Amino acid sequence: MKRLRNFAAAAAIVVSGFAVSAQAFAADVVDTAIAAGNFKTLVAAVQAAGLVDTLKGKGPFTVFAPTDEAFAKLPAGTVETLLKPENKDKLIAILTYHVVPGKVMAADVAGKELMVKSVEGAEIDVNGKDGVMVDNAKVIKADIVTDNGVIHVIDAVIMPKM
Repeated sequence: MKRLRNFAAAAAIVVSGFAVSAQAFAADVVDTAIAAGNFKTLVAAVQAAGLVDTLKGKGPFTVFAPTDEAFAKLPAGTVETLLKPENKDKLIAILTYHVVPGKVMAADVAGKELMVKSVEGAEIDVNGKDGVMVDNAKVIKADIVTDNGVIHVIDAVIMPKM
C-alpha cells in the first residue's frame, strides 16, 4: 500500500511538473526515478550494480540522472555489456560518478563554474553560467526533490576517466 501511495504521489508530481517538498510524498531517489517512467535503463543499471539499497539510504544525494534517451545515445551494445556481471565494477564506477554527496540545488551552482567530487571519486565539471552543464551533459530538468536528496535530469551519460 505504501508503494502504491508513493507511486501515485510521485506520478502526480511528474504530471503536474511541480516540485513538491519531500515530506509530501516520502519517495527516495530510486522510487522517484521508477515513478517518473523515463529512467528504466538507469534503474536497471542501479539494480545490476547492487546500488539500490545505497541510493535508498539516508543520503542526502545529488543524482545526475540520464534518461532512457541519454542511454540510447551510447554506442550500440554498451548498456548490455555494462549490465553483465563481469562488468559490475565498471558499472558501479560509472553510476557513482553520477552521484554527488549532499543536496546540491540548481541555485547553488547558478552563475558558477566549479568542479565537484563525485561518489566515484573523480571530479565532475559543473558549469552553471548558461543553464547547467555537467561534463558534456545538459541538465534538462533540475531540482526534483526526494526524501533523501535531489535529482537533476541530464541528456547524456557522463563518464569518469577510466
